Amino acid sequence: MISEQSSSNNNEAMFNTLLAMADSDLIHGQRLAELCSKGPELEIDIALSNIGLDFLGQARMLYQRAAAYAPQPTDEDKLAYLRTEREYRNNLLVEQPNKDFAYTIVKQYLLDNFRKHFLQNLMNAKDQDLAGIAGKAVKENTYHLKFSTDWLLRLGDGTAVSHDKTQAALDYLWPYCFDLFVMSGHDRNVTESGNFPDLSDIEKNWLDDVTAGLKTASLTIPDNYMKYTGGKDGNHTEYLGYILAELQYLQRSYPGLNW
Repeated sequence: MISEQSSSNNNEAMFNTLLAMADSDLIHGQRLAELCSKGPELEIDIALSNIGLDFLGQARMLYQRAAAYAPQPTDEDKLAYLRTEREYRNNLLVEQPNKDFAYTIVKQYLLDNFRKHFLQNLMNAKDQDLAGIAGKAVKENTYHLKFSTDWLLRLGDGTAVSHDKTQAALDYLWPYCFDLFVMSGHDRNVTESGNFPDLSDIEKNWLDDVTAGLKTASLTIPDNYMKYTGGKDGNHTEYLGYILAELQYLQRSYPGLNW
């Protein structure tokens, strides 16, 4: 028989792991939303907006699932809008700014390749609701990855200017990638229960795919880089606070406002 304490610990682990997943999707979706009406051409503008909406939709489902495991009654709006910067558990990559189109594409490409392996594994989760969320996200990520891969090749293997800008984006963003593969104590607990993948296995597959894609795009992985981590511990770059100030403004200015 599972003890009440053990059940409580498992619920806490599920809550925190789901929260980190939802936070990453929310912040990335918000970053893409910043580009609405600012794309280099109409088709790209619409594509990035739609990808952002996919991430926001996935975040919403994950927040709803996290609320089911929360120690205190809560809902998706409270989790998204009423927590402070240090309470967010998103990875550091997604909060990096959209400096130019090359930065947007490189970040999307790195993230899409991670999600390809992560979501496929997550479809085997024992939590059927979580497996269902992953199954829907896998279909969306197939399009996201095709979009980012096509544009990475165009930019990296294009003109001298586009290549240099794309290489600069990769040099900047690469050190933040490794926060994607950090496993918290909660993650390990959930992995043992069959509801979260082993990220060390995913990292190897991700690196193989990304290395091959970057080579095809005539891009080079930087040497002598730092690995920036800490998102799951609430240690973020200065950019997250500005994102949350905009994201949470309406709810904090008018508490209890409904959609």
